[in-house]
Formats: sequence, structure tokens, C-alpha cells
Amino acid sequence: LTFSKILDSFSSRSDFFYTLKCEEPDNIPSKEGVIEAFYTFAQQAQQREADALIKEESLNEDAARRYIRNSLKREYASENGTALNETLPKLSPLNPQYKSKKKTVFQKVSAFIDKFKGVGGSV
Repeated sequence: LTFSKILDSFSSRSDFFYTLKCEEPDNIPSKEGVIEAFYTFAQQAQQREADALIKEESLNEDAARRYIRNSLKREYASENGTALNETLPKLSPLNPQYKSKKKTVFQKVSAFIDKFKGVGGSV
């Protein structure tokens, strides 16, 4: 988990500093307070981005949350098994869009896992 990976994903770092409730550098809380605020901020971002990914790709919500949750525990996403397939919208494997959809979803989930591994929280 890197602090900058998560902060860089936002258009403005001010969101995080707003979470710290400090507008002046002199008002930054203790190290423990900053760490706690960061994890709270990251978990909220994780939830928002998981919701957006599921909606954007029209995924099966329960299966997608289970797949993402398990991938976060392992700290990597896997194409093996049926878990990824279960997240996909109802498409026949013979449909030409199936493989491209699967690849796109896998890439997006992999990037999500890379970004949020170690953050904790629930999806």
C-alpha cells in the first residue's frame, strides 16, 4: 500500500486534507491521527470505486463484490476458476464481446486490487 498511489488517483489532494480537518500545515494531527485518517479516507475511496466499477461494467453485484473481496485478501486478481466469469453480465461465451468484456473487467479489477491492497475495509 502506498500513500501516493491512492492520493494520486484523486483530482485534488485537498479531499484527504479535508478529511484531516486541517487547512494549515501547523494543524496536522499526530502521526497516528494522520494514519487513521488516511485509512478511513482510503476505505471510503475503495467503496466508491468498487461501486463505480460494478455499475460501469454492469457486473453481477454479489458475485463482483465476492470476487473483489477475495482478490483483496489474496492481494491479486486471478483469471483462473469461475469467479471472474460469474461477475460478468449475462453473455454467452460464444458471443464475440465475451472475451473482450472479460479482459476489460479483469484489467480494471487488477488495477483496483493493486491500488487498494492493504487498505482493509469492506467492499
